[in-house]
Amino acid sequence: MILILRWILFALCVMLAAWIIPGISVENFQSALLVSFIMGLINASIKPFLMIITLPVNILTLGILGLVINALLFMLAGYFAPGVTIEGFLPALLGSLLLAFLGGIIFKIPDKN
Repeated sequence: MILILRWILFALCVMLAAWIIPGISVENFQSALLVSFIMGLINASIKPFLMIITLPVNILTLGILGLVINALLFMLAGYFAPGVTIEGFLPALLGSLLLAFLGGIIFKIPDKN
């Protein structure tokens, strides 16, 4: 149950990012749910591999490459989700920063187990 709650809250955060940041548009809540699901899949499968491969450069840039990777993966999720448009790198970077901050708050919700 907590997983579904987190998924819905993260989709609301995607809608908030689309409302705040110009260059990100989400047509409806179903599109936000889909992009949050795709982002979860990408963050669970592709992101760890990319972070390990780029670790030396990420250390040299003091973590800024990690922000670039987050923005590019957010753009990738927006590309695969119908109804979601991300119009460039800067909106993707700002959106990924906002979603990382809000996602950190959402995933602090404790499980009832």
